[in-house]
Amino acid sequence: MAGLLYDDTPNGLLQFLFVTILLGGAGAIASGRAIAAGWKAFTIVPFYMVVLAAVVRFLHYALFGADLLSVPAYVLALVILLLAAGYGYRSKRVSQMTTQYSWIYAKSGPLGWTQKGA
Repeated sequence: MAGLLYDDTPNGLLQFLFVTILLGGAGAIASGRAIAAGWKAFTIVPFYMVVLAAVVRFLHYALFGADLLSVPAYVLALVILLLAAGYGYRSKRVSQMTTQYSWIYAKSGPLGWTQKGA
């Protein structure tokens, strides 16, 4: 499993968790929230995440000597970043909808809203 998810080195798992999950995930959540804050459509999020996944792969290469052009590692980073950006986007959109249209919508969980009185 080590060769698929992260580099097969003594600190490969820690490198993956730090760079991809912590740094990349935080950047993806912030990007998703920023896109939602501008009331833009979710369809532009994947374009930003393609670039951010390339940045994450470059950080693995520059800091730890990992393979820069590893397609499986890039795809894995892209999927993780898309999930994180989707969470950031949706959580911000819930906040927007329930704040700006508080007479119509109520929060129903961390990622959803419902119409009041329905």
